[in-house]
Amino acid sequence: VSILERMRHMTWAWYTTTMSAGGIALLLRQTPHQFRGLETIGKIVFIFDLVLFCGISGGMCLRFWLVPKALKQSFQHPTESLFFGCFWLSIATIISDIQLYGVPACGPWLIVAQRVLFWIYVACTALVGIFQYWYLFTATHITLQSFAPSWILPIFPVMLSGTIASVISSSQPREHAIPIIVAGTTFQGLGFLVSMLMYANYFGRLLTAGLPEPATRPGMFISVGPPSFTAIALIGMANGALQRFPEHYIGEVKAVPTAEVLVVVAVFASIFLWALSFWFFCTSLVSVLVCVPRLSFHLTWWSMVFPNTGFILATINIGRQLHSEGVLWVTSVFTVIQVAVWLFVGVCHIRAVWLGLVLWPGKDEDKEE
Repeated sequence: VSILERMRHMTWAWYTTTMSAGGIALLLRQTPHQFRGLETIGKIVFIFDLVLFCGISGGMCLRFWLVPKALKQSFQHPTESLFFGCFWLSIATIISDIQLYGVPACGPWLIVAQRVLFWIYVACTALVGIFQYWYLFTATHITLQSFAPSWILPIFPVMLSGTIASVISSSQPREHAIPIIVAGTTFQGLGFLVSMLMYANYFGRLLTAGLPEPATRPGMFISVGPPSFTAIALIGMANGALQRFPEHYIGEVKAVPTAEVLVVVAVFASIFLWALSFWFFCTSLVSVLVCVPRLSFHLTWWSMVFPNTGFILATINIGRQLHSEGVLWVTSVFTVIQVAVWLFVGVCHIRAVWLGLVLWPGKDEDKEE
């Protein structure tokens, strides 16, 4: 099989690599126990993520040039189309990384650019969340037994609007920060609630049909993401509100400062959500460990990186709000483990490409079911 023939099978699922690399860059910048040079390592990972994103985007363009009808088919395919959200998730991590690594080193123009990028991102992902599900509801009919956590992916990008808002709001002027926080809360809520509806189908599938096949079982970690990133968004936006909200902002309430109430509510709601993420993480981990001898590489392996990175970031935020040094030390250990998992999955991915386990006719998400 020639290289050009293999490039015909590069799918949207390849963006799971870039959203994972971007998440690791975020984690390295926010891990509680920094050492000299760690920020530089994070910048290197971020630059690598940008290069990888451009490379995969170039590969996708080559695929659509080689097979003109492949673009339309990629949105209609019952499996590949679900991974279109990974493209937008990659952009979400890039916007967040720009805030953490770029804004401190650049002028006020980048703060304005971040604001523009946020609103463009919100508009595009809201449309994706509406129309992609509409198409799936009308053109794709699956049974409960075949339901997979990947059905959450189309709503995942708009949900990360809240996560982006939590990162960029504190650097924005008040007149712009307030609508960003309100919009972030709106779409974070939308994404999380739709995810909860999908969880009901996911539970029904597990109870009636059992666990997924071993090759795709790492995809179970996708379920860790929604409550984790919602916890990140709630705490981050509440802290942004502390800096940008007027003292009395909501309605006619004058007895207590609005932002201080938001912080207290956000922290306890995040702990509530963290418990759900922890449960999903444990059940997914056990499900993967019991079938390790039967595992073969699949792009869903990257689900062991991005959602779990969100889980660690949520734990970091909660630990900081509770001033718990013990929790923060645990997250530092988890950071090291997560980086090791990222590198391991990356090596397995390279090996799979070399052996023709992916990027090969009949092996990728574009295959007929």
